Amino acid sequence: MPQVDLSVIGKKTEPKVFEYSWKDVILYALGVGAGVGEFSFIYENAPGGLKVLPSFCVVPAIRAFPDCGPDINWSLMLHGEMEIQLFHRLPRQGKIVSVGEVTNIFDKGKGAVFHINIAGSTPDGQHLFDARWVIFYLGAGGFGGNPGPKAAPLAPPQGLAPDFSISQKTCENQAALYRLSGDLNPLHIEPQAARTGGFDRPILHGLCTYGFATRALVNGPLEGDVSRLKQFKARFSSSVYPGDTLTTEGWKTDNGYILQAKTERNVVLTNAMAVVA
Repeated sequence: MPQVDLSVIGKKTEPKVFEYSWKDVILYALGVGAGVGEFSFIYENAPGGLKVLPSFCVVPAIRAFPDCGPDINWSLMLHGEMEIQLFHRLPRQGKIVSVGEVTNIFDKGKGAVFHINIAGSTPDGQHLFDARWVIFYLGAGGFGGNPGPKAAPLAPPQGLAPDFSISQKTCENQAALYRLSGDLNPLHIEPQAARTGGFDRPILHGLCTYGFATRALVNGPLEGDVSRLKQFKARFSSSVYPGDTLTTEGWKTDNGYILQAKTERNVVLTNAMAVVA
């Protein structure tokens, strides 16, 4: 049975500096589906300046991913939930300093749940974002730990049509393109690795799906204003294959939107909520 090392809780990484240019910003935007109609996300000299998608923060953040303990079997670590919280608009280029930490590990019986926070700042200390991962470690539960809080279900209101719905077909090489932003897990490109993970072919990165949903929110109700997105959390509920069509739907609330994303087969993002200004 996989073992959990509780001593990693609270240990912060050394600051990791990520230096980037407009090319990295555009590569990420292309990786999450931006096309020629989204000039301000894909052209460095766009009128008004290049815009940075809020979910780009996961690119520097993943470089500061903390140590989760010795002998971790990463093929059993499933990305369950993601949340970003933005405090300032992301710079178009420069340096971001990130520090990662395992904030808690909960015992869910069938598995252990790792809560990870990665904070990103400018070199002079301005806090830009927090990026929070929830990762389910299959088979690592039952160690007698705290089961943790139960997440309240968050579902779209029944019987009400969404306030916005945006569909886009992912391309066949979407995962191959997205991985160039730093997530090099072979599960997303190597057929044998995908079969080992229980899939008949490589799947799309969960964070790529998350980026598609972020783009839909920004391009739809936020009318291209990236500074209006303050927080976005979602649960990964099913896999997406390159070539699938992703539809992101949103229902307006007092301070944002309840969201979901789906393919032709399944709902793939659930328990999703965005806070907007």
